[in-house]
Amino acid sequence: MTEPLRLHLDAALGRIVFDRPQALNAIDQATARAFEAAVAQALDAGVRVLTLSGNGRAFMAGGDLAAFRRAEDRAAEAEAIIAPMNRALARLAGSDALTVALLHGPVAGAGLSLALAADLALAAESAVLSFAYLGVGAPADCGITWALPRIVGLRRAAWIALEGSAVPAGQALDWGLVNRVVPDAALQEEGARLAARLAGLAPGASGALKHLLRDSFGRDYAATLEAEKQAFKTCAATADFAEALSAFFEKRPARFTGN
Repeated sequence: MTEPLRLHLDAALGRIVFDRPQALNAIDQATARAFEAAVAQALDAGVRVLTLSGNGRAFMAGGDLAAFRRAEDRAAEAEAIIAPMNRALARLAGSDALTVALLHGPVAGAGLSLALAADLALAAESAVLSFAYLGVGAPADCGITWALPRIVGLRRAAWIALEGSAVPAGQALDWGLVNRVVPDAALQEEGARLAARLAGLAPGASGALKHLLRDSFGRDYAATLEAEKQAFKTCAATADFAEALSAFFEKRPARFTGN
């Protein structure tokens, strides 16, 4: 039995590749457990940037419907799949690591949830995004009802979810669902280039910025001003901030260590 995903670690960079191409990388219990373990291993290793991609002709076609069909207790099956995915996604969101989704082919259901959970997303021209949950009689999972309206607004989120038409890559870019569209052949190269660039940022500052952006929807303006001030003061006391100042005045690239 092959592993449902692969984790590659290279210093500050991590890559999770979903590897069930015969099932369009659909999530079953083994995949959910493997994803939770891979996220934990990557974060414990101190990665600054983690990319998510899929092997074969799809990023991910959602949950494994065949597994649900076989299950005697489908509510228990949902718990066994969703709970480890939720724990992994919550840990990623709470970390300073930046996540980048590299999307191609079908990006449906939980695949779209993962894509929207990432901090940034690159899409190949072949990518087709679809909500897909209602088509199988389910509402949503993996945080999509938190991410989707924040990214596209409530009315457009309702359209994507309820009207249900697939969204091709170009339209996904226009709607803000992805950050950039590239040729399929360039997806991995462009993703690696972006990940390397993000990994070169000061991790304390980029992590703080990630949390400020994500938390801004739950704060009023005054609370946001205070949160920004405290985050700036914390970063100003780091060696990376001192290095950034030296690099600026010496007209050279900064070399950040995370300290």
